[in-house]
Amino acid sequence: MSDLKERAARMKTELQAKLQPVELVIRDDSKRHAHHAGRNGIEGDETHFTISIVSDRFGGMNRVARHRLVNELLKPEFASGLHALSLSLSAPGEE
Repeated sequence: MSDLKERAARMKTELQAKLQPVELVIRDDSKRHAHHAGRNGIEGDETHFTISIVSDRFGGMNRVARHRLVNELLKPEFASGLHALSLSLSAPGEE
């Protein structure tokens, strides 16, 4: 497997399967939020991520619809401790 931890690896698998992205980057920002709400103080706890996705699936969708789609796909992760996402979502050819 890759160097991604468990939650990140699950998110990658789900997003690749459902969105078939041409680009997918997942960055764990949890350490930067160690003392924020949603953290339980455990080292390595995966709670905050930045995700960048380029997918044909986003074509014709507005920004809100794209975010809703990704949040819905990752709903089980939010239910199990994911606290926050920073998303950059586009269709191929968009800047």
